[in-house]
Amino acid sequence: MMPFLYFPEDKTEYIPAVIALTIFIILAVIAMYLMVKKSKKDEQSFNKKYHQQLEKNQHTTDNT
Repeated sequence: MMPFLYFPEDKTEYIPAVIALTIFIILAVIAMYLMVKKSKKDEQSFNKKYHQQLEKNQHTTDNT
């Protein structure tokens, strides 16, 4: 019967798992950075394209 959890006596067996985990964390951070950068670029593009409508909308909501 195989035990449910396996904790090796030789701790060097953890090295490949730590390396893989580190790589995935780095890739996740890079992906998040790229998404935030793209989102800010899209927001600026949207604000530039619809600047007049946004100001008009803001002006009408301020008067009510």
